[in-house]
Amino acid sequence: MGDVTDDPVDDPVEALCVRLHRGLRGEGPLAAADAAALGCALLALGHRGPAVREAVERRPADVPPAEAADLAARLLAEAGFEPGFDLVPERLETLRRALEPVLRDLPGAGGPGARLVVQDAWYPPSAGVVLADGWLHGGGLPVCAGGDPVTAVAAVAAHVQESLMERDRRALPLCPDHGLGLHALRHSDAAVWWCTADGGHPAAAIGRLPRTGRNRDDRPGRRA
Repeated sequence: MGDVTDDPVDDPVEALCVRLHRGLRGEGPLAAADAAALGCALLALGHRGPAVREAVERRPADVPPAEAADLAARLLAEAGFEPGFDLVPERLETLRRALEPVLRDLPGAGGPGARLVVQDAWYPPSAGVVLADGWLHGGGLPVCAGGDPVTAVAAVAAHVQESLMERDRRALPLCPDHGLGLHALRHSDAAVWWCTADGGHPAAAIGRLPRTGRNRDDRPGRRA
């Protein structure tokens, strides 16, 4: 294994995690020796999980490629490794695409003027939606929110909704049937606006909310 200080990441453990992550994505070599080195580093930090023990006890030369990939994935999970958007840029693109249907339901965000940005100073890494007027909600969108399109739409909708509620001090959007504030969530493999009235029900798919009087920006909202 080469010197981990060759990696741009300063922390040796983080550098090994990044190297294994890239290897699992086919963006570099996946070496059992790297898994062994990460196992030793994690053991020194007090980790005692099964993947750490296996990585420490097995000789790298005795680990076939298929098992090395499985071991690397389990080691990353035990290390709690969360890649940033620089390592999984497709997740950032998924979040950016998710913004379009959200803005159809929440025009108060400013339409095309709203944009998704990476919050570089935050840890763990996150993204945020800057509204057209420059307002940015304090909470961030974690990298995992871009794992698939449905999760992304629900997460971005909740994020933008919180920004608008924080800025305007009112609840939007509202259930067309009950007038209560809706909640963005994943339901039956779809991103929906959920109403808690009458035991709970989906009011509409996110991006397809009816533009009734209750959901016009010139009408007062109600709290959920």
